[in-house]
Amino acid sequence: MINMQPIYIEGITFLAVSVELPKTNLLTVSNDKGYIMCGALDVALLNEKLKDRKVIAGRAVGVKTIQQLLDAPLESVTYEAEEMGITKGMIGREALLRMI
Repeated sequence: MINMQPIYIEGITFLAVSVELPKTNLLTVSNDKGYIMCGALDVALLNEKLKDRKVIAGRAVGVKTIQQLLDAPLESVTYEAEEMGITKGMIGREALLRMI
């Protein structure tokens, strides 16, 4: 099942998407500039093979819900996210607010 819903952080709208798959869930929260995602996100791929796309993204591991994704520290971030002041260890919701 796929669930999409708007969420609001400090009055700013983001889109939360969860995809239920066998034995795992894919979770992402995004806006038009970037996103945070569960452990399925391959930051190394984005930084190395897809560097020219300049993706702004962060990865949190061990999360099973959108709320956990928002509250978790980011385990890794893309180079482009770093350029926006988003750092490893930053809480998901804080990272999203830097993407506005």
